[in-house]
Amino acid sequence: MDESKDVPKDFIKLKSEKLSVDEVSELVISPYCGAVSLFIGTTRNNFEGKKVIHLEYEAYTSMAETEIKKICRDVRQKWPSVKHIAVHHRLGVVPITEASVIIAVSSPHRTESLEAVMYCINTLKASVPIWKKEIYEDEYSWKENKECFWANSEK
Repeated sequence: MDESKDVPKDFIKLKSEKLSVDEVSELVISPYCGAVSLFIGTTRNNFEGKKVIHLEYEAYTSMAETEIKKICRDVRQKWPSVKHIAVHHRLGVVPITEASVIIAVSSPHRTESLEAVMYCINTLKASVPIWKKEIYEDEYSWKENKECFWANSEK
């Protein structure tokens, strides 16, 4: 088989429509890989005893896409065997149980894809300008990621 026909690709998308696990996982499948690892972040119905109605996400889109591309480059340096990477993040309203983010990584073996997926989500939460607002029954709250480097710079 000629592996040069299946060049590594990054699939990055920020969109307001519902995310599809099938769509994202199909993007990274490769005949040269025996592993596809996924992370799906969903909206839960509670936070610290409060009932969550839904989440809302906003982003500085061009900067967010640039930061996600950097994450993909870092992944390829840390795990050179990674073939394809997909990072889809939803913007706008995300109802309970629906996906806010889906990350998929393919590699020849599971260790690399699992480690790369974990790195992707942790780094995304720490460095990508996407903001989350939790809507409760009688109030709302903008949430900062504890991992976010700029959240800790003023303290």
